[in-house]
Amino acid sequence: QVRLAESGGGLVQAGGSLRLSCAASGCTFSSYVMDWFRQAPGKEREFVAAISRNGGTTYYADSVKGRFTVSRDNAKNTMYLQMNSLKPEDTAVYYCAASGRLRVSSTEEYHNYWGQGTQVTVSS
Repeated sequence: QVRLAESGGGLVQAGGSLRLSCAASGCTFSSYVMDWFRQAPGKEREFVAAISRNGGTTYYADSVKGRFTVSRDNAKNTMYLQMNSLKPEDTAVYYCAASGRLRVSSTEEYHNYWGQGTQVTVSS
């Protein structure tokens, strides 16, 4: 059974930092492009960041570019999202997802697996 488990969320003041983790089990982690998405209350889910199978290519939403960094450790079956200079508008539930797609930037393609999410709250 495939499982993606996010962790690392919490409450932080504006300007602060958090590091999210997404631990995968039950699948060949290195076979998937991995993504971070987020969903704020009353809003649609939106793409945040993506990383290629070997970690060599990354892709970001314009809203987080320069502030967030996505990385992965295939030996540990884990993906990370380092979030710096956090803003109140970054408040959301953050989800990781696994995709078998070819192109990292094709973020709307089908995702095979999703995590349950972790809450990030940024206070002003």
